Amino acid sequence: MKKYNVTVNGTAYEITLEAVDAADVKAAPAPAAAPAAAPAPAAKPVTGGETVSSPMPGTILSVNVTNGATVKKGDVLMVLEAMKMENEIMSPCDGTVTSVNVSKGAAVETGAVLCVIG
Repeated sequence: MKKYNVTVNGTAYEITLEAVDAADVKAAPAPAAAPAAAPAPAAKPVTGGETVSSPMPGTILSVNVTNGATVKKGDVLMVLEAMKMENEIMSPCDGTVTSVNVSKGAAVETGAVLCVIG
């Protein structure tokens, strides 16, 4: 057994560590798998209009539009979480949303069609 003094955030602790043989070490149980996010619905064919694509891989935190909604350029269509940052996906033009291809919680890849504005 070895004793060590450790300071964490300004508080001093005295700890004792026990040396063990490699033969005595048991394999640690595998961590439980985190529940997977719901996969994105299959993309509908795009027949016309302005497509709004995912700029990066991530998870859809919220969808602020529905089919038939009227949007203005710069309106927030949805929020995409990527690398622990929330990214607002904004409308590139004025128009009417003709197709919403993702739902809240969906995992998307770069270039995935999020919605279409006609």
